[in-house]
Amino acid sequence: MSDLDRIPKEQFVEQFRQRTKKLALDVIRFSQSLPKTEEANVMKRQLLRSATSVGANYRAACRARSSAEFYSKISIVIEEADETLFWLELLEESGSTSKSATAPLVKEATEILSVLAKARKNTIR
Repeated sequence: MSDLDRIPKEQFVEQFRQRTKKLALDVIRFSQSLPKTEEANVMKRQLLRSATSVGANYRAACRARSSAEFYSKISIVIEEADETLFWLELLEESGSTSKSATAPLVKEATEILSVLAKARKNTIR
């Protein structure tokens, strides 16, 4: 049993709202350190869009009016978290940034993706 399984649902939801918001803020700060090349700017915009979407859509999922709506919204969050990982990988592999710079963001986005994929799997549609 993980630590997340031991806390009340309301507390988990609030902690995860803060966690997804923090990921967005961390990506915003990270993006400010990227080079000003055309290629890096394109990847940066895409990364900013997907990472901020994780937090915004998680908030929307928390306000879902039904299990089906929650499932739909959480699916968007999962897609955006995975896309965030893609842009981080591309920035690193293109030489726009280092693995050490992306590692904390990759770790957090991967954990968020894993937890929410499990939540979606346990949701009745």
